[in-house]
Amino acid sequence: MICITNGKVITMEGPVYETGSVLIENGKVKAVGDDIDVPADAEVIDAGGMYVLPGIVDAHCHIGMWEDAMGFEGADGNEMTNPVTPALRAIDAINPLDHCFEEAREYGVTTVVTGPGSANVIGGQFLAMKTAGECVDDMIIRSPIALKAALGENPKRVYYEQKKSPSTRMATASELRKALIRAQEYKRKMGESDADKRPERDLDMEAIVQVLDGEIPLKIHCHRADDIQTAVRIAKEFDIRYTLDHCTEGYLIADFLKREGATVIVGPYLTERTKIELRNLTFRAPGILHKTGIKVAMMTDHPVTPTQYLPVCAGIAAREGMEETEAMKMITINAAEAVGLGDRVGSIAPGKDADLAVFDGHPFDTRTHVKWVLIDGEIVKRP
Repeated sequence: MICITNGKVITMEGPVYETGSVLIENGKVKAVGDDIDVPADAEVIDAGGMYVLPGIVDAHCHIGMWEDAMGFEGADGNEMTNPVTPALRAIDAINPLDHCFEEAREYGVTTVVTGPGSANVIGGQFLAMKTAGECVDDMIIRSPIALKAALGENPKRVYYEQKKSPSTRMATASELRKALIRAQEYKRKMGESDADKRPERDLDMEAIVQVLDGEIPLKIHCHRADDIQTAVRIAKEFDIRYTLDHCTEGYLIADFLKREGATVIVGPYLTERTKIELRNLTFRAPGILHKTGIKVAMMTDHPVTPTQYLPVCAGIAAREGMEETEAMKMITINAAEAVGLGDRVGSIAPGKDADLAVFDGHPFDTRTHVKWVLIDGEIVKRP
């Protein structure tokens, strides 16, 4: 049993306790408040003068898929040989010993949603995992958690260079539709009562059927406003759950996104404009989206922005117009809810995973240090 005491506890869903405590037992938060009896056998962490937050959640990255300083040998995120590869699974590519997991953990990032890149129209299956451990299987929260799709420049450029389809936005959308339709037909045939009429098992189709059945969302890479609208159009056409990842120009069509009830995961912003579809990139976007009434989550797209700098990105967004509390929520509870993990992580509440970070100053101050980090109730970083 562990009890963090005397800290400013920002729960993200409930009240802020100026001098609060968090009691942890069996890997879960047992109690949180400003009047908790500390059991005699509890290990006490005195967080006096510090901030206690839920562990930070990166809602979209590629940590472990592109290993740090490894070059081609460590690059396992894009299978650029076929535009539709839904059977690929992140679990088979992630190296949990990549030191970026340690860096993320030491800066308070406790949950990452990671998976394939955006070279393909359908790139493969994302998973959610904790940042502490030696074996991916033991670190996983949920796998798969989403199926990755991509619109816009990336698949267009990759397959144009190979002189094959899709080399236009029309063809990219067509490939996505055709894959969804094939999966619908596969599902229908697999339901045949006559076993002889059922098709052979198809891992690609099985992955897409999970999206059609609503088990997982389609995680759609889209930057430009027209690509965002295409993503929504196709998702509505097939009645599937989806998230709009990057959503760089979403702030230009904020009323549209609000009307559609879209789930938005923005970022990365701490990067240069490396391609045309990023020409309207701005840290002002989260604030504009929030003021329109949209719940915003934030991502790093690691290694584009290293995962540990997620609080820095949220802090800059706060400087550029996002409300401070909402900026914190972008990288905690909003991120968790956007990826379907709000019942486990993202806030400090009884019954949730005991993932916490203790900061010796304001979390958005770049001079602040993370003193303690807990994952599933285990202390993984100490002063």
